[in-house]
Amino acid sequence: MAKNKNLIYIAISLVVFIVLAFLYSTPVFTGKQLFQHDIVQYRGGAKELLDYRANTGNETYWSDSMFGGMPTYQMGSQFKGDIIKKIDSNLNFLPRPVNYLFLLFAGFFLLGMVVVRNWKYALLGATFFGLSTYFYIIIAAGHNGKVNTIEYFAPLLAGILLVYIRKQYIWGFIVTTLFMGLQIAANHPQMTYYLFLALGFLFLSELIRTIQKKTPMKHFLISSGIIAAACIIGVGMNAQRIMANSEYVKETVRGKQILTNDSHTSGKSGMDKESMLMWSYGQLETLNLFIPRLMGGGSQEPEGKEMMNKVQELVQENVGSQAEMDRISKGFSGMTYWGDQPGTSGPAYQGAIVCFLALLGFFFAWKKYRYWILGASILTILLAWGSNFMPLSDFFIDFVPFYNKFRAPSSILVVVELLFPLIAILGLYRFFTDEKLTEEYKQKILTYVSGGTLGLLLILLIFGKSLLGFSTENEKTYFPPFLLDYLVDERFKLFKIDAIKAFIYVAIAAAALFLSLKKKLSQNIALVIIGAVSLFDLWTVNKRYLNDENYVDKIFAENPFQTESSDLLAEKVQGNPNLESILSNVNINKTLETIADKDKAHYRIYNQTLGVTSETNTSYFKASIGGYHAVKLRRYDDVLNEYINNIDSVKTPKILNLLNAKYMVFGGPEQPQVVPNPKANGNAWFVSDLKFVDTPNEEIKSIGVIDNKKTAVIASSDKSYFSNKPVQADSTAFINLTKYQPNELEFKSQSKTPQLAVFSEVYYPHGWKVLVDEQEVPYIKADYLLRAVHVPAGNHHIRMVFEPEVIEKGKWISLLCFGLFIALAAFGIFWMNKNKKKELPQTA
Repeated sequence: MAKNKNLIYIAISLVVFIVLAFLYSTPVFTGKQLFQHDIVQYRGGAKELLDYRANTGNETYWSDSMFGGMPTYQMGSQFKGDIIKKIDSNLNFLPRPVNYLFLLFAGFFLLGMVVVRNWKYALLGATFFGLSTYFYIIIAAGHNGKVNTIEYFAPLLAGILLVYIRKQYIWGFIVTTLFMGLQIAANHPQMTYYLFLALGFLFLSELIRTIQKKTPMKHFLISSGIIAAACIIGVGMNAQRIMANSEYVKETVRGKQILTNDSHTSGKSGMDKESMLMWSYGQLETLNLFIPRLMGGGSQEPEGKEMMNKVQELVQENVGSQAEMDRISKGFSGMTYWGDQPGTSGPAYQGAIVCFLALLGFFFAWKKYRYWILGASILTILLAWGSNFMPLSDFFIDFVPFYNKFRAPSSILVVVELLFPLIAILGLYRFFTDEKLTEEYKQKILTYVSGGTLGLLLILLIFGKSLLGFSTENEKTYFPPFLLDYLVDERFKLFKIDAIKAFIYVAIAAAALFLSLKKKLSQNIALVIIGAVSLFDLWTVNKRYLNDENYVDKIFAENPFQTESSDLLAEKVQGNPNLESILSNVNINKTLETIADKDKAHYRIYNQTLGVTSETNTSYFKASIGGYHAVKLRRYDDVLNEYINNIDSVKTPKILNLLNAKYMVFGGPEQPQVVPNPKANGNAWFVSDLKFVDTPNEEIKSIGVIDNKKTAVIASSDKSYFSNKPVQADSTAFINLTKYQPNELEFKSQSKTPQLAVFSEVYYPHGWKVLVDEQEVPYIKADYLLRAVHVPAGNHHIRMVFEPEVIEKGKWISLLCFGLFIALAAFGIFWMNKNKKKELPQTA
């Protein structure tokens, strides 16, 4: 009976999560969809991939849409035999973002049920975790892969704890394997990596407990083996994705450096430190886990418009010279953010009550949880500081495997956002239920922690201006006193409102706990008060960053690259900042569409109007020189940095010709100017002059000065390729593209002499095959980043096809691992049931 009652409460809790998720996302009831910046960029960059899938029913693992061409492994490609991804899709059955919110709540609920086995505390913890502000910020931005991965943090931890703490080996194995697989399938390795840094503390904790003989060595070894097997099988179920990405990442900006210069050393792996650590959390800024606007919240808070208007008034009234105006302009950044990061969409607010209860949890929770959670929380906070705590960052970058593959260390705070709600409910559960904690101890800790927390808030409220500053170093340097004083006063007001709220929320939670301790309030009433206040707090803060303005009509969400302006479109925009970009880009989109419609050949467009490396509007209509992607191929990125981001009137056009930029678009998005480029090299060309160079630095420098239509720059290491392969000029020779698909190109060539064919196709050493008259031949790299192949004299048919072997190998490993999981899970459940039946007669 008790079991059935518990199941009813669990079912009710899941319904509550669905209701909360829909209530937060009410525009979905009217058919509206989220308008997410990164998803808009994805729709542009993945257009060729999506069209190919729709037209052929097949998948292309290469696309020419962005950056001259790149694998689609991180552009939304689908893998055959990827069963675990289908499970992930089925779990995310609700409309976005209801699906994310529900799974955040439900996943932590499972973790709560594992650690305290009480639905009330699991439900409370689920709201603590599921309403963490950072998740709503990344949903608004469109970081869907990131939030999809975080959904599975809590249930994966639940599976591991089932094994280590609950000794439920079979169920623990099943849960761990399933959610490890789902976590990897969500495809955000950085988030998974950060979680496993924290789980390392759990492993050490269990090892120490074993050494101290608090748990048997046999249990530790069995548990560790089960968890290791579960994680390996979970990873194996994603073999296609992992193997393809691991092959790909070596050739990208996350892999080894190729060039040697002031900021790079050839052969060194990973990104340069400046790029890695750009988004580092300030040390004081960490307190915005507790007070959301400690550093002003986000760079684009609503109050920023009013502040900017007032700043403009003050400047007009008080500034009399252009020199002073120029000086002031140097100090401007964000009105409503003054932290250490270049900018931010909002704070990693955890909730005043959650942080307060987490502090209590470090005193009240069981030691088997307390120490590893504390260690993991401290480490991740210190790592989030990035460039503001270089000794630790340097150590991790230089010595901890794979750490230097990831940027934006501030995002490691997702670990704290998992662990603080966990330690909070653990402490709360023991506070109310564990008789081993004396009333005297509870009262003492409660007094000290609540007094210290409220005292800190009072100090910040009284002395905040001097302690927190409310201005950046840049502003102090360039702003006159009248402007700086205004900004400090306004920012202090923003902070003060949130700090007072935090004081009230903590005071209410502390009072509820004190009153329950004195038997003036029941446990249930105290939990309801804490839950309701925390829910109100987090809900209202989250609405600053993900609200009704983030939703737009379906037509705009699914086709953000509008090409026609109308009164209806203007009416729909109605000042919505998310839709203003659609309206402002109509003219440039129309221009790009016109180019693509009039000239249907295969070529690329160089578009300067929206920022070469920060838009995919071009990619939506035609292949682009630029694009928007965090993991570009290293060689292409080097060329961008050398010639495109630093424009040279002589060298840059040579590179654009090399990349077959047949059209160039200049000006602004309102009045774009199309300039045809008749000097573009075309899709392929023959060269008879070879320039051999010894180093990559010489390669990249040479392509900016040679006549690349006649000469190819070749690395000396490829000299052997030309053994018995003479190259001789023929002015009548030609090579033309006859068929184009993103993963297959065909050319027809004619030459009286043997030649080197250079293709305006990005070199990638894995998966591409070149066939001359259907006989596979080796190809090499030319001009630092292009493919080239020796073509004998005569008429020839040349075909390039992208058939990465890693996909087929990975598919069979994925299927094998999934089959192994099903077999082991079925056997485990059969074994459990068999043992239960054996025990029944003994208990009768």
